[in-house]
Amino acid sequence: MKPVFVNSAVCISAQNTLAEDVFAELKLPERTNLLNAIEPSYKEFITPGLIRRMSKVVKMSSVAAQKSLQEAEVENPDAIIVGTGMGCSEDSEKFLKNLIENGEEFLTPTYFIQSTHNTVAGQIALSIPCHSYNFTYVNCGSSFEFSLLDAKLQLENGEAQNCLVGGTDVIADHTEELYELNKTIKAKNEIPENLLDSKTEGVVWGNGSAFFVLENEKSESSYSQLVDISIVNILEKSEIKNFINDFLTKNNLENSEIDAVIFGFSGDHDSDNFYREAQQLFENSPQLYFKHLCGEFNTAAAFAFFMANQILKKQEIPELIKINNFEKKEIRNILIYNNFFGKEHSLVLLKKP
Repeated sequence: MKPVFVNSAVCISAQNTLAEDVFAELKLPERTNLLNAIEPSYKEFITPGLIRRMSKVVKMSSVAAQKSLQEAEVENPDAIIVGTGMGCSEDSEKFLKNLIENGEEFLTPTYFIQSTHNTVAGQIALSIPCHSYNFTYVNCGSSFEFSLLDAKLQLENGEAQNCLVGGTDVIADHTEELYELNKTIKAKNEIPENLLDSKTEGVVWGNGSAFFVLENEKSESSYSQLVDISIVNILEKSEIKNFINDFLTKNNLENSEIDAVIFGFSGDHDSDNFYREAQQLFENSPQLYFKHLCGEFNTAAAFAFFMANQILKKQEIPELIKINNFEKKEIRNILIYNNFFGKEHSLVLLKKP
């Protein structure tokens, strides 16, 4: 099978991740229960007529995808694969609101047409234009990982030479209100100073869009090699160590050979216990976390994937994401472990190209 390399990485998030020196721009956000993405100047990438008709998630994704293709010097990818948990819920809410307010009469079809989950991948393809494989994964908290897996399999088996892969999610206003009511999102008076010390349920929510070009040819600008991905829907806490050990054994690695492990601590006390179990396997490795910078959302793993690629390329770890002070001279292997409210467990292994 052919190797798979990450040859571009672009992210729009609650951090200034479009900056040239990403690590220098990282900062702890204000204590709030919703971290909104820092949006770019869309008029530099999208014509004004289209901007007015696009929802936030489509605009962010279009920019991130465009910049990712430019960085990898790919004009027309062999596949566009997008993972999203929430899809275009903003347009869904607008359509339903108009439906109620207008008594089901005189409705414009635009919001309905753009409310489907595959709108993002479709709009990217139309803008290029690209007539190749176009697919959207909607798998709750593992949508991005399934997108990565699809691209990896296609590249390994020679079905594609390059794939544009993205993870994108934006929470709509009414959905945010519902999430606050059912305590999916933390109450504002329960937000801990340090996410790792949280004793309550619920998370700080976030928004974001990250896109990557994966190819089976290594280039001078390659960030990493994507080695393996494993996804399991439901696990008991007692099964986490075996899940990780089996994954490492499959890839001929010892725990000590993991030079950095990125955990998805979200501030939800119960689901964070899975990470605490896993931490015991990596006492002699740098342990990192990321959701205090971007928030929790269905495709937050795309932010972790972006950070992991930056770390491998720069060979440095920013202080803001460190859990412990263990250091290694060279960062060769990075493991990302994420779950979504105690389900959708995923492992992603990257190595220095």
